[in-house]
Amino acid sequence: MNGLAFGGLVFLLAAGLSIIFGLMDVLNLAHGSFYMIGAYTAYSVVLATHSFWLALLIAPLLLALVGGLLELVFFRRLYRHGHLAQVLLTFGFTLVFVDLIRSGYGPTTRSIAPPPSLGGAVHFLGATFSSYSLFVLGVAVVVGALLLAAWRRLRVGAVLRAGVADKEMAGLLGIDLARVFTLTFAFGAGLAGLAGVIAAPEFAIFPAMDASVLILALVVVVLGGLGSIEGAIVGAAVIGLGYVIGTTLFPQVALVLIFGLMAAVLVVRPTGLFGRR
Repeated sequence: MNGLAFGGLVFLLAAGLSIIFGLMDVLNLAHGSFYMIGAYTAYSVVLATHSFWLALLIAPLLLALVGGLLELVFFRRLYRHGHLAQVLLTFGFTLVFVDLIRSGYGPTTRSIAPPPSLGGAVHFLGATFSSYSLFVLGVAVVVGALLLAAWRRLRVGAVLRAGVADKEMAGLLGIDLARVFTLTFAFGAGLAGLAGVIAAPEFAIFPAMDASVLILALVVVVLGGLGSIEGAIVGAAVIGLGYVIGTTLFPQVALVLIFGLMAAVLVVRPTGLFGRR
């Protein structure tokens, strides 16, 4: 259960990254910074209002706005320049965001408590689980189900799938790809902000907290396949279970096991579990 809960948190971060990478072909290393800013936004809102639920509403909206503005001002100018320019720009953003957080909050590690209604434990099948961990898993399941339903059933999902499959043809069919790209980037940033709020009561909040989680999110994206919600769900579950079990049983080689698992899958399916050739 702990592995699935951690996988659910990674899924919230990886789903937006997978859609952005799969649709827009943008390798956004600043995606983890959106997660970090979401966690600090949750800390600030809880400190000011004592309401975790208000933070859960404000942080994703704020990060969606930040993501949309960054796409309009910066990323739109780099689509024709390849991944190297994107990596340099987004890596620069990570340094800027970390310095801004450090200058505003200092290097001290922060934390927030889970809401009182989720502060206890649940006894199930002879084991004891944190109520908040089950809440994290529940949020991931709900978000995953909604994303999957929208991806498969709604027009916006059809537009995004068309953009992933063939951007040029989607543009010729009259789809406003510029607007789709902006909204997609904003939505992905909002999901990262949501992940940051959800993670804040579980993990320490500190500058550069984005690095380790971003690595796991990138592994999920590669493992599941670019632009695939199903791949992000399965990949996050596999990585979450592998990371928690590996950390418990083999703490010194936990990350090695994860990358070994990713390599084994890619040998068999180079495009990922659900990726297109």
